[in-house]
Amino acid sequence: MSNSNAIAAVTATLQSILQQGATQEQGLNDTTVTILPLDKARGSNTNNQLNLFLYMVVRNAAWVNADMPRQVRSGEMAMPPLPLNLYYLITAFGANDDATAPSGHVLLGKAMSVLHDHAVLSAADIVAATASLPGSDLDKQIEHVRVTFHPLTIDELSKLWTGFAMQYRLSAAYEVGVTLIESTRATRAGLPVLTRGPKDDGVASQPDLMPPVPTLDALALPDLQPSALPGAVLTLSGVHLDGANVGVQFMHPLWSAPVEVPPAAGGTATSVKVTLPVQPAVWPAGFYALSVFVQRPGETFRRQTNQLVLAIAPSITITPASAPAGDVVYTVTVSPQVWPSQRASLLLGMNEVVADAHLAQTSTLTFHASALVKGDYWVRLRVDGVDSFLVDRNKTPPVFDKTQKVSVT
Repeated sequence: MSNSNAIAAVTATLQSILQQGATQEQGLNDTTVTILPLDKARGSNTNNQLNLFLYMVVRNAAWVNADMPRQVRSGEMAMPPLPLNLYYLITAFGANDDATAPSGHVLLGKAMSVLHDHAVLSAADIVAATASLPGSDLDKQIEHVRVTFHPLTIDELSKLWTGFAMQYRLSAAYEVGVTLIESTRATRAGLPVLTRGPKDDGVASQPDLMPPVPTLDALALPDLQPSALPGAVLTLSGVHLDGANVGVQFMHPLWSAPVEVPPAAGGTATSVKVTLPVQPAVWPAGFYALSVFVQRPGETFRRQTNQLVLAIAPSITITPASAPAGDVVYTVTVSPQVWPSQRASLLLGMNEVVADAHLAQTSTLTFHASALVKGDYWVRLRVDGVDSFLVDRNKTPPVFDKTQKVSVT
């Protein structure tokens, strides 16, 4: 938390760390750090000088309407804090206006180095610099105050200095945020809830509508794999999946119309099983949208559930299993067939090799791998983002499938 002194606390902290950092540099021990307006900054001073000028205050968009951390709980009503980003212009004035040496350049470089090393204002820095601002509480704020270099374009610099009727001097801009100024209005907090209903079980997430709405909750794939092969049995779980005329609908981006598959017998209100067809020329590898259609008793139409995502993986054999080091041409036999618009790539260990062009549906792909070094490479075929199986999850712990490997000798 922080109060209305937060802006002054940030300025004082930056001034303090710049003063300490600059005067430790040889040749800059006469440096003073001021916080004056641009037209008043230099005055009659001829020594090294840094001027820290707060030229803009902007509301932080990320914290707008956010509750104060650790002070407002869920369900309570409170005025959100005022989140501010502060924009500072640091101007370097060299000794004797750089008449004999580029002192201003050295001074600006030192100032930027100091702020780079203090990218986050620590609580200790804030406490040490705000002795004259008791009760600012900026050091207790949960969100860190960060200092970020803020590049300005030539046009922005010109407008800024012209607006203050000043000739341009060597400067750098910084964004400092966020400062959370806590509201002084009291929080409205309701009493804790003793029970959520007669048995403290709350409300059902699925409303008991008339008629019930069928809903899918999860999709279970065989062998704990992240994708399924053609012929696999899928288990769909949810609610209100029982009824007449039940069907499982699949849709792939390459299809012009969805395909419906009848579920296996024995489905219940909470579980339906369906077997993926084995049609390599029709069902391509990739991602599918899956839903269930159910017709409830007494209804003349079918209700559709929400959609889940299903990934169908390719299965492959690769030749040659062993080849000399250098350039190798691999031939991969794949099922399902790969369509012309699908992207297919062979992953050899951590290296990706894109397939040669294929202008028609094919079950054979060719890959030209270049400059392979000696070693064994685990292989996967990736079709539209779905990989062929490499991990055997039937074993505990899981292991790589030894048939999915090639050697380079």
